[in-house]
Amino acid sequence: MPIVTSEVSRLASEYKNRPPQEILELAFSHFTNIAISFSGAEDVVLVDMASKIKKGVQVFSLDTGRLSPETYRFIERVREKYPIALEVLFPDPAAVEKLVKEKGLFSFYKDGHKECCAIRKVGPLRRKLQALDAWVTGQRKDQSPGTRAAVAVIEADMAFSTQDHALIKFNPLANWSSAEVWQYIRDNDVPYNELHQRGFMSIGCEPCTRAVLPNQQEREGRWWWEEETIKECGLHVRNMSR
Repeated sequence: MPIVTSEVSRLASEYKNRPPQEILELAFSHFTNIAISFSGAEDVVLVDMASKIKKGVQVFSLDTGRLSPETYRFIERVREKYPIALEVLFPDPAAVEKLVKEKGLFSFYKDGHKECCAIRKVGPLRRKLQALDAWVTGQRKDQSPGTRAAVAVIEADMAFSTQDHALIKFNPLANWSSAEVWQYIRDNDVPYNELHQRGFMSIGCEPCTRAVLPNQQEREGRWWWEEETIKECGLHVRNMSR
């Protein structure tokens, strides 16, 4: 039976200190129409874990049209390594064309990143989530203390739920540190984006991502021209209102 919204708080408390694998097992035991959102190091750790639990796990990735070549190579290495159904999602071409025609290719440096992200990321994500009952993300609390410190291992995704469609969101790595993620990657020979070797911690679109300095927070390399408290693209919009 799928997990209903009224059960989420209890399960989040019960599983908050459980290993990520147990949270994934819980997710797959209750949902068949579930997918992992994949883009970075945390996500491929979840793909690796999930592949050892269940064959043919649904995985999706957002191609904004502005990704780095290294990221495209990374996506293909993951596709080749794991027995998964990897779907690449694209933004509505008419909406992208309209934005570029009216504002050019780099409007986000002047107007902020939300308009571009809404078209290139949130739009295709919303379409995908409307067809799912649950999804899995690689969010971690320590990625961005300003916006992710309260991330729960299980939550009702009110940002993408509708009156007729309740969506459950699993964040199995919420309590993991970056060190734990990378230890798992080394121990299990998990593929990762080449850009990590050049100081990139949190990797998004090429124009909006840069390497970070020692002791900077991971997401300080994202939209660095904007203030720290708005370093979310809209995929996890509830983080901004916690």
